[in-house]
Amino acid sequence: MKIAIQSKNRSFDCGPGEAILDAALRQGITMPYGCRGGRCGGCMGSVVEGEFVYPNGQPGGIADSEIMEGKALFCQARPKTDMVIEVVIVDTPAGIEPRKMPARVHSIDRLTDDVVQLKLKIPAASRLPFLAGQYVDFILSDGRRRAFSLANPPHHDEFLEFQIRHVPGGYFTHFVFEEMRNKALIRIEGPLGTFYLREDHERPIIMMAGGTGMAPLRSMLLHMFATGDDRPVHLFWGARAKKDIYLPDEIDQWLKTYPDKIKFTPVLSEPAESDNWNGDTGFVHEAVTRTYPDMSDYEVYMSGPPPMVYAARDAFMAQGLPEGCVFSDTFDFSDDPGLPAVEKEGGTG
Repeated sequence: MKIAIQSKNRSFDCGPGEAILDAALRQGITMPYGCRGGRCGGCMGSVVEGEFVYPNGQPGGIADSEIMEGKALFCQARPKTDMVIEVVIVDTPAGIEPRKMPARVHSIDRLTDDVVQLKLKIPAASRLPFLAGQYVDFILSDGRRRAFSLANPPHHDEFLEFQIRHVPGGYFTHFVFEEMRNKALIRIEGPLGTFYLREDHERPIIMMAGGTGMAPLRSMLLHMFATGDDRPVHLFWGARAKKDIYLPDEIDQWLKTYPDKIKFTPVLSEPAESDNWNGDTGFVHEAVTRTYPDMSDYEVYMSGPPPMVYAARDAFMAQGLPEGCVFSDTFDFSDDPGLPAVEKEGGTG
C-alpha cells in the first residue's frame, strides 16, 4: 500500500498487515510516537483518504470523538487501501538513530521502597547519542521488550541511568528488584520515542511528572542546566507520600543553584500523618491548573500514568494551552500476551 503525507509531499510503502508508524520509521520518516501500544495517543494524526483497520480493536488512546473527526493512531492502524494522511514529521539530528547493543549492569540502588536507580555501562568504544527525554527498550531473552526512559542527560553518558518502580506482577521489574545482579549482561535498543526537549522553542515551560515519570524530565532539566538554556521551568511532581519524592537533595541543589530558573511544587495524593504535609494535595494536574489558569503562553512536558496524562491534556487545553505546545509520555503496563510486546512497564519509563 502507498501512504502519502498530504502537507509534506512525501510518501512511503506499507507492507501487508504492517502498522503505518512502523512502515514510516522503517523508511526513515519519523512520526511522533510514544508507547507504540495504542495507549498514549502520541502517534495520532488525520486520515484524509483511504481505509484502514485496527486488528486488535479500537485502541485505548483514542476517543470516539476523535475517531469522528477522522483521527487515527498510526501505531495500530493497518491500511486496507492506499491512504493520504496528515501527521507531524519530526526532524531529529543526524546520528540520533536507534541501534541494538549490549550493556552491563553497573549498579542497582534503592531510591525508595519500590523504586531503584539502575545504571548500565555500554561498551567503552560505543556511545549512545540521544535526545533528553527519550527512552530505551530492554530486550528480554524471549524477545519481549520493556521500555524505560533515560534519566541521565545526553552529555553525561558514561552510564545510562533509569529509575524503575516495582510493579506488582510485573515480570521484568520483579527480575530487576529480586534477581538482577551487578555485571549482568543485557541487550538494549535505543534511543526511541519522540518525547524530548525542543531546544529551539522559546516559551516558558511547565513540567509535570507522575511517579517515576520524573525520569525523562530529570534528563531534560539536567540538559537545560548544562547548556545554559534560560527558559524558566516550573516542575510539578505528583506522588503518594513524601517518601516517594526521591532524590530530594538533588532537587534542593537545583533550587539553590538556579533560583531564577526553576520552581518546584510536589503534590501528594496520600500524605502520611508523619509527613506533616502543608503543601499541595490531590491530583497533580489540578495543582497545575490552579497555579496557571491561563496556559496560552506556556509549553508543557508531562510524563506518567495514562489517566494522569489524558486528564491533564483535556484540562490544559481548556485553559488555553495550544495543541502544538504539549508533549507527553505515558507509562503503561500489561502482562496480557495479546497486547504488543513493547510497553512501558508501570510508572517506570
